[in-house]
Amino acid sequence: MLKPAVFLDRDGVINVDRGNYVYEINDFTWIEGAKQAVKLVKENNFIVIVITNQAGVAHGYYKESDINKIHKFINSELKKINTYIDDFFYCPHHPLGSIPKYTKNCNCRKPNSGMLKNATAKWEIDLNNSFLVGDKKTDIEAAHNHNVEGFMFSGKNLYYFIEKILKNKGII
Repeated sequence: MLKPAVFLDRDGVINVDRGNYVYEINDFTWIEGAKQAVKLVKENNFIVIVITNQAGVAHGYYKESDINKIHKFINSELKKINTYIDDFFYCPHHPLGSIPKYTKNCNCRKPNSGMLKNATAKWEIDLNNSFLVGDKKTDIEAAHNHNVEGFMFSGKNLYYFIEKILKNKGII
């Protein structure tokens, strides 16, 4: 049975984006209301999936294992309030990277919709009732490229932002 999903960008939506690469737990700062927002959508029967470009891998600033550590940390923190993110999809590629293995154009790097396609196939997602929250134009373009509604987040309080979306959709 298909379930709706909330796709969340990571840097700038879940955690503060300071303009540099967040790949160490010490540099991770939650966006206000982010934990509660995840809990809210989970309580309303949404699958929660993170969709994030991580070009720092292609540039040699950090490794995929660093991304996975951050994602495990995110879920360990969410577990403290009895919630979780169902899955994390990331793109380590960049066409101007310095690590040959990751230096390429790919269909997963936003604004392309490869990560959304992979998540939809894995989780059997009801796209008509799903939406994406991002903080950059490329996030919204990726949503539109996958026929999913996209919402531009301002970086203030994610809980109130998503609560308003759910209210406007008549879900809560």
